Amino acid sequence: MANAADRPGTDAAENARGAGLMVASMAAFTINDTFVKAAGATLPLGQILMLRGLLVLVAVYLLARRFKALRRIPARDAGLVALRSLAEIGAAFFFLTALLALPLANVTAILQTLPLTVTLGAALFLGEEVGWRRWAAIGVGFLGMLLIVRPGTADFTAASVYVLVAVACVTLRDLVTRRMSREVPSLLVTLAAAGAVTLFAAGLSLVQGWAPLTPASAGMILGSAGFVSAGYLLSVIVMRVGDVSAVAPFRFTGLLWALALGFLVFGDWPEPLTLAGAALVVGAGVFTLRRERKVKGRG
Repeated sequence: MANAADRPGTDAAENARGAGLMVASMAAFTINDTFVKAAGATLPLGQILMLRGLLVLVAVYLLARRFKALRRIPARDAGLVALRSLAEIGAAFFFLTALLALPLANVTAILQTLPLTVTLGAALFLGEEVGWRRWAAIGVGFLGMLLIVRPGTADFTAASVYVLVAVACVTLRDLVTRRMSREVPSLLVTLAAAGAVTLFAAGLSLVQGWAPLTPASAGMILGSAGFVSAGYLLSVIVMRVGDVSAVAPFRFTGLLWALALGFLVFGDWPEPLTLAGAALVVGAGVFTLRRERKVKGRG
C-alpha cells in the first residue's frame, strides 16, 4: 500500500490533512485506553479483551474487505504475520495489565519510547546503520524513561515492569513488520493480530472468570471497540496522506490526550519528574523520526 511520501510533490495542504488524521488516530486509541481502564474497575481483563476483540474483529474484517486486503500471501510472510501476532498478544496483555494499575499518562509516556527502541532493535538485530546523533537521542530518551519509571523507588512496581515488557513486545512487533514484503496488506496483518488477541483473551477469561455486565460496563466495552476500530482505520488512511516525515511526529499527541483524559476522567496528574521524563522521551523520539527520514531520503 503506497503512501504519499512515495509520491513527489506532497504539498502543505496534504501534510496538514495527514497531521490532522494522525492526531485523530492517536485520540481514538487513547480514548479506547480510557474506556478499557474504566471498565477494568468492574470487569476482568480477559472478559474485556474478548468482548472487545469480537467487535473489533467484525469491524477490521469489514475494513479489510473494503480495502481488498483479504488475499493469499507468501509462506515467509505468513510466518512473520504469525510471529507478529504473538508479539501483539504480549503487548496487549502486558500493556493493559499495566494500564489498569498505573495512571494513563504514565503508561502512555513510556510507550512513546517506541521510535527509540525500534531504532535500537533495527541497529542491533537487522544491521541498520545508526549514526551518532540517533544514538545520542536514544540515550536521552532512555534517560527520560528512567525518570518516568524511577527504578529503586516506591513508584517502581510490578506494573512498571509490565509496561516495559509491553514496549519490548511492541518493538518486536514493529521489527517483524519491517521484515514483511511491501505487498502484505496492513489490514490483513491487523486482522490476524486481532484474531490472535481475541483467542488469547478467550483462554484468559476462562482462568479469570466473568463478571456480570452492567449497562455502564457494556457501554464502555462498546465504546472501546468503536474507538480502537476508528484508530485502526485512521492509521491506515493516514499512511496515504502527506509526507511521513511531516506526519509521523504527530503520533506523540497521544501523550497530550492521555494527560487530558487521565486528569478529567481519573483525576490523575503526573509528578514533575514524570513530566520532565516524558518531555525528554518525546523530544528524542521526534528527533529520531525526523533524522531517520532524512537519512533514508539521502539513500
